[in-house]
Amino acid sequence: MSKKQTEVILTSHIVNLGGSEGDAVSVSPGYARNYLLPQGLAIPNSPGNQRRIASLQVRKVEREAAELLHMTELRDSLKSLKLVVKVKTGEGGKLFGSVTSGTICDELKNQFDVHLDKQKVALDKAIKEIGEYDVRLKLHADIEAELKVIVENENPVEVVGGKEAEPAAAE
Repeated sequence: MSKKQTEVILTSHIVNLGGSEGDAVSVSPGYARNYLLPQGLAIPNSPGNQRRIASLQVRKVEREAAELLHMTELRDSLKSLKLVVKVKTGEGGKLFGSVTSGTICDELKNQFDVHLDKQKVALDKAIKEIGEYDVRLKLHADIEAELKVIVENENPVEVVGGKEAEPAAAE
């Protein structure tokens, strides 16, 4: 028994549908009626709307070309950057929490005014130790970059007479 599907033409990229603007996709009638059509994300697939597909696809090609150029420039500029993330640590340099892809994106924005979506940061697991890491960035389907991330202690521990001293309390 097959479910009834409705054909719609997407007017913008929808991640979960795997379609981009100008693509005709089959979705459930409720999804089309309650979400896609009222939000302006899709239009009904009719002969009149078929003519709009050509203009949507031209816009899609232009947007993708501009995005590819922007990501290429971003990759070239990220090669020389070193992102320093300051974190709070406990005894033995153990981090309170961890450095995640969201943290890396926030620090890129704060330090270098680079806006990057956290899904583009390919971090296998969160960073839980102080040190220097090479983090892979998937900027585009064809473009990858590496970013040097240095995780440092927010309150450096001073070495006095061969023994670690507690950091001085802020007054």
